[in-house]
Amino acid sequence: MRKATVSRETKETKISIDLNLDGTGTCEICTGIPFFDHMLDSFGRHGRFDLSVQAKGDLQVGPHHTIEDVAIVLGSAFREAIGEGRGIRRFAHVIIPMDEARALVTIDIGGRSYCIFSGTFGGPIEGVLEPYLIEHFFSTFASSAHITIHLEGNGRSDHHLCEAFFKACGITLHEATRITDPSGSIPSTKGII
Repeated sequence: MRKATVSRETKETKISIDLNLDGTGTCEICTGIPFFDHMLDSFGRHGRFDLSVQAKGDLQVGPHHTIEDVAIVLGSAFREAIGEGRGIRRFAHVIIPMDEARALVTIDIGGRSYCIFSGTFGGPIEGVLEPYLIEHFFSTFASSAHITIHLEGNGRSDHHLCEAFFKACGITLHEATRITDPSGSIPSTKGII
């Protein structure tokens, strides 16, 4: 059963996430940041995860705390749902276009946290999100999930490039978490991930 429910409450945010790695892409997202909701919905639907994200944050201060804490909780949920990683593929990569934009994402679910992000945005995305928040989301997610993720992309539309990153990340995680070894061995020379 590759599911997890993780919550986190601080003075700045209250986050609750339900994740099912073996879902159908059913998503219910409410963070108070509509564009971020759209990105997380794209991530879950294209990753074919059942994903519920309920977040309340100090948005009067700005979106930073909410985005960061969602990344922490989402990463923790992935880590919990993956468990020992028995039988998973572990590595995956994908390149996807979205009109003029293109995103490449490679992932290793190997227990080591690392994020390389290569993509530039022209300004606040949809006038709401500062570009650094996108890189910060993926870096925080990778750290919390204990995965290595490399993201590269380019495009003229900030919206399209950002969405391509989220879609590609969802698809790549779907592939990397698939059970490909029916014997249930752990895909690591160390015996653990």
